[in-house]
Amino acid sequence: MARYVVTSAWPYVNHVPHLGTLVGSLLSADIYARYLRLRGHDVVFVTGSDEHGTPIELEARRKGVEPRELTDAVHEYDVKLFNEYRLSFSLYSRTESPVHKDFVRGFMMKLYENGYIFSQKEVLPYCENDKMFLPDRFVEGTCPYCGYDKARGDQCDNCGRLLHPTELLNPRCALCGARPVFRETTHWFIDLTRVRDKLLKWLQEHRELPDNVKKYSVNWVQQGLKPRSVTRDTSWGIPAPFPGAEGKTIYVWFDALLGYVSTTKEYFLRKEGDGEKWKEYWFNPETRTLYFIGKDNIPFHAIILPAMFLATGDPYVLPWRISATEYLMYEGQQFSKSRRIGVWIDEALEIAPADYWRWVLARMRPETRDQNFTWKEFYRIVNSELNDDIGNYVNRVLSMVSRKLGSKVPQPGPLNASDEEVLGEAKRLAWKAVEELDKINIRRSTEHILELARLGNRYLNERQPWSLLKENPEEAGTVLWVGLYIAKMLAHLLAPYTPDAAERLWSMLGMDGSVHEAVWDEHLEKPPEPGSMIRDVEPLFKKLPPDFLERIDEILEEARRRANEKRPPILREYRVVE
Repeated sequence: MARYVVTSAWPYVNHVPHLGTLVGSLLSADIYARYLRLRGHDVVFVTGSDEHGTPIELEARRKGVEPRELTDAVHEYDVKLFNEYRLSFSLYSRTESPVHKDFVRGFMMKLYENGYIFSQKEVLPYCENDKMFLPDRFVEGTCPYCGYDKARGDQCDNCGRLLHPTELLNPRCALCGARPVFRETTHWFIDLTRVRDKLLKWLQEHRELPDNVKKYSVNWVQQGLKPRSVTRDTSWGIPAPFPGAEGKTIYVWFDALLGYVSTTKEYFLRKEGDGEKWKEYWFNPETRTLYFIGKDNIPFHAIILPAMFLATGDPYVLPWRISATEYLMYEGQQFSKSRRIGVWIDEALEIAPADYWRWVLARMRPETRDQNFTWKEFYRIVNSELNDDIGNYVNRVLSMVSRKLGSKVPQPGPLNASDEEVLGEAKRLAWKAVEELDKINIRRSTEHILELARLGNRYLNERQPWSLLKENPEEAGTVLWVGLYIAKMLAHLLAPYTPDAAERLWSMLGMDGSVHEAVWDEHLEKPPEPGSMIRDVEPLFKKLPPDFLERIDEILEEARRRANEKRPPILREYRVVE
């Protein structure tokens, strides 16, 4: 049994998350954490609400409330939604957690004491209209490297380069559009140049980083690391602990990155009252840490975070795997909170159950390139894959056993060549799905699960147990036993993806306990027990109505209306500051 810490990028709580946020980090991490538990590993799965920084401050100001009032409401609502999506966190915390704030201040002071933090005057954009220094992401302009005209002050979303606001060409305030002036202020910086060699060696020798993460990060470090500011001129955040830094707060990115560690600490404090046990995970070289993020977050997780760990001098375990997805588009456009493009996760639940969305998003996961969400593909996946391929197969087998065999799992007779071949192929497909999931090829893993269900359907069509029941009941029993065996394998493999449906299937198969506690290495190939009883057979999935696509605008509008009514009053509007 190995030890793992699974993390996902912290959702920013200025509004309800959309489907792109769900698939890019939270759902992917949950699927993998569930998988690891089903292999019998020790898993801590942590993340939380990212609630500091200027966008929250401005959104709260626009709503006429204090920032904490806004983040309290969004955090509580998000926790409710994540429970409905069956995200199996060990702990979902928040950056306003006292444990987190104390940890961040202590960690940053350790860097200061080690000589990695220094103060320096710098010139930053100031908006005379809004009367404020503009944080990085509130300055837009043209990227000096690729020419993209909507780059922001901290990063270009087109080429991925980290930027400083002064590097932007033709800068403008993202709030009012005015050209900012540049004024002098003092900030505190981390000197990344001192860990460059160690960081580059780690990146170059790391065998578990995917190519899109490794190539980008190695190239970026080779071009030269620069000191990065760790403080901001904002009031909403964690107060900087450095001498002379009164009135400054820790930059939200450094704040949230450290949340992976602080939430592990908080988890063990809550669970066991142990404030030191987190070190058994984060200071243990045998621990494997995994980060599920969007591709725009690669520099922070593959460069900034390991650099910070190295600078402490403590034996932090560096990232084992960083799974960075491309972008999920919505009908050809980029998801946008401010422009109201996309589907929000509470709206999605008004259209279909959580299991349907978990499977659909796993099937659309943008693993190697940007992926386009379309309602046409959503309809196809639900009706064809979930209902016809998987649900129909399960229902055929269970219903036949229930109706024709008194719900009793039959005693199989001798398997013929066809039976042996099908079972051998079923086991091969099952372990192929496991193998791909282990590599975090989530989408590819689902292909093998579908192949397994389709194999089962073909087998039933070829062996025709409904006819054999009249001619050769013993052989019919053997065929249905093989069919139940495949259905049981499907229950195991669906558990990380559609946890509720997998549990219902497990129960219908007459299995004891929970499918989520049946470790695959012991149970995946274990056959159904002859004589046990099938229970309460019902359809596993249901089809969307035939006119779904014709009515999608009406359906979506109604879903938005119902979701909006369920939101806390502070969130009952669409337009938000990004």
